[in-house]
Amino acid sequence: MAAVSVRDLCLRFGAVSVIEKLSIEIQEGEFVVLLGPSGCGKSTLLNAIAGLLDIDEGQIWIGGNNVTWEEPKDRGIGMVFQSYSLYPRMSVEMNLSFGLKIAKTPKDEIARRVAKASKLLQLDPLLKRKPAELSGGQRQRVAIGRALVRNVDVYLFDEPLSNLDAKLRNELRVEIKKLHQDIGNTMIYVTHDQVEALTLADRIAVMRGGVIQQFAAPREIYHKPASLFVAGFIGSPAMNIFEGKIVRAGDGWRFEGGGIAVNLGPYEFTREAKQGEVVFGIRPEHLSLAHSVGNGAISGRVSLLEPMGGETILWAETQGRPVSVKLQGDPDVNVGDDVSLLFDAARAHVFEAATGARL
Repeated sequence: MAAVSVRDLCLRFGAVSVIEKLSIEIQEGEFVVLLGPSGCGKSTLLNAIAGLLDIDEGQIWIGGNNVTWEEPKDRGIGMVFQSYSLYPRMSVEMNLSFGLKIAKTPKDEIARRVAKASKLLQLDPLLKRKPAELSGGQRQRVAIGRALVRNVDVYLFDEPLSNLDAKLRNELRVEIKKLHQDIGNTMIYVTHDQVEALTLADRIAVMRGGVIQQFAAPREIYHKPASLFVAGFIGSPAMNIFEGKIVRAGDGWRFEGGGIAVNLGPYEFTREAKQGEVVFGIRPEHLSLAHSVGNGAISGRVSLLEPMGGETILWAETQGRPVSVKLQGDPDVNVGDDVSLLFDAARAHVFEAATGARL
């Protein structure tokens, strides 16, 4: 295992600054996910750590060593790419061992490493097959195995599941999680899929425009997003957003806007609140059906129902805008019904309108 430290990293392509003064500390044995939309700089950051891109400023440390200008092969990393990049004429066993042979690793050591990786990834029955005889998930397991046999301290994954169908993604995601539990090495994983991030990571770095917006455990990212961007990016369906203001209500505060008024008494502000323009957010699962309007509830008309087995997504038109509600089971409502929606203010989110920062 090895810690990874990125310090004041700057990376530019000509006049375009992709990453500017970015720092992140990844602990030994930690599984960190770099998450964000396309173009946010997450793969660029991973490639810089791998040594595949030259940086303009800053330093990269792996395992206590400054590797900023080291070649990729000398950084003590193994990398899994989005494409499998397997040798089509070689068997699985030969694909796993080829890099070790090039490095002139002793034959008995090659056999030991290949056997260990094969057992971890359940590749034993596939060792004599060629890539064309494998499914997409099996090919990606071979690609992961090829990185594992290098026996390094840090593994880098660049969207390894994006080329797979939904079922295979779910299966391989579980295997990667188990793999980390088994070997305990430091892993850095790039994805734009929030489900992968939330289920795999010890900590998630949410990126936007080459800047880390928040670096925290999945639970904190989801329940206490540091900014409006993080709040809107994480969660499906997305968080319901209302623009308005907070005003004094007795000894506390109340949100008013978008046709709603919610008492913020149960809400925990992260810093001193001030009267002014804000954005109020509430996740679909923190809304519920109420018996009447008032006391934090608003009226709406059901426009769409999305049954999803164990839960149902209800969409209602309220005050001329759509609001999503996540309900357990199969609620007794139909499209066109009038409903009352109740806000759980303790689980709401309030952000400054000007900066998007959490209040």
